Amino acid sequence: MLLVGALTVVFAPSAAGSRVAAAPLVVQSSSLVQAGRQLVWSLELSAPFAPNALGPARRSVCLLIENVRDENAIGQLCLIGPRAGRRSPRLQFRRIIGEGPGRAGLAPAVIIDATITRGGARQLTASFAPPAIGNAYRPVRWQVRSTLAPPRCATPKGYPCATLYPARPAIATLHPPRLVGCTDTGPAYVTSGPATGREIALTFDDGPWYQTPEFLSLLEHENAAATFFEIGEQIGEYGEGGAIERRMLADGDMIGDHTWSHIDVAAAGAIARAQIEDAAAAVRNAAAGFEPCLFRAPDGAVSPALIAQARSLGFTTIQWNIDPRDWTRPGVRAIETDVLDDARPGGIVEMHDGGGDRSETLAALPDIISTLRARGYRFVTVTQLLGERLIYR
Repeated sequence: MLLVGALTVVFAPSAAGSRVAAAPLVVQSSSLVQAGRQLVWSLELSAPFAPNALGPARRSVCLLIENVRDENAIGQLCLIGPRAGRRSPRLQFRRIIGEGPGRAGLAPAVIIDATITRGGARQLTASFAPPAIGNAYRPVRWQVRSTLAPPRCATPKGYPCATLYPARPAIATLHPPRLVGCTDTGPAYVTSGPATGREIALTFDDGPWYQTPEFLSLLEHENAAATFFEIGEQIGEYGEGGAIERRMLADGDMIGDHTWSHIDVAAAGAIARAQIEDAAAAVRNAAAGFEPCLFRAPDGAVSPALIAQARSLGFTTIQWNIDPRDWTRPGVRAIETDVLDDARPGGIVEMHDGGGDRSETLAALPDIISTLRARGYRFVTVTQLLGERLIYR
């Protein structure tokens, strides 16, 4: 069950010698809803507040969360001040452990990855992924608990004073998010991403292929995201009835359009349109409605007309700036060396999971990933690299 606290007000002397009531901050309104992959906690208090002043004032504002099915508490998510030298508040999660009378307790606090914004001096909105609090998109019950600790305010038994909002726990209905598309914002033609952070995108062309499941297993083991540019006509033969595409999206990978049959479409026109649209339809049918927004021309053969046509169809045309020419099968060491020597922040690496024997590329990937990670790189999809928004339902 969620914690319930009674409110007992004590009086503290003011500077003028009079007595003023000390009480928890009053929650005016609050909500907890799902937005795509994120949970969004909105909070409004009845008076202005500063998150960095909560702790020194012996106050806390926490979101209490429990499972709907068994009413076991999951934990509490509390608002705290920013890290030294920063301005953004943080969320601190403490998991409930030791379920049962007399055995419940709190695990050590963990700062979770959250985006926090202020809509005014009395308002705050925090977005975070449910897995950060141990929830796999299952419905939860929630309440906001505002406290003021002794000696400023205490119950007859010496506990902190507390108020709950809403008075009875509310239910947030969650569901596993389904990726249905991405935006085509930014430039129509891209050869690399921003060089401001140590991010790099691995991309693979000419799949799906009989070796694609091996690529996915390797990336899953390495916890590395990638982008796959698929040939439409091969999806029916090698996509395992859409299982490959659904697995990619479930892993956090991205799927791009690589035309229907891998022909030269640089001249644009009706044939190019059909090649792009037919491949997109094959991806959509295989991936439970996902609409790709990335396009890569076969062999990188583009023209201003093709780039404009792809954009009119909702696509960003993606080239690359790191090319180990793995399709020539130059050897595992040569592939590793070319990628590592040319790696740079914002880089887009072009490799292949299809179109031939890709055993050398598979063998080169573990050392490429471990070496770049040791250099401080993070592996992202092309959509992440470009900051394009993903669309979920």
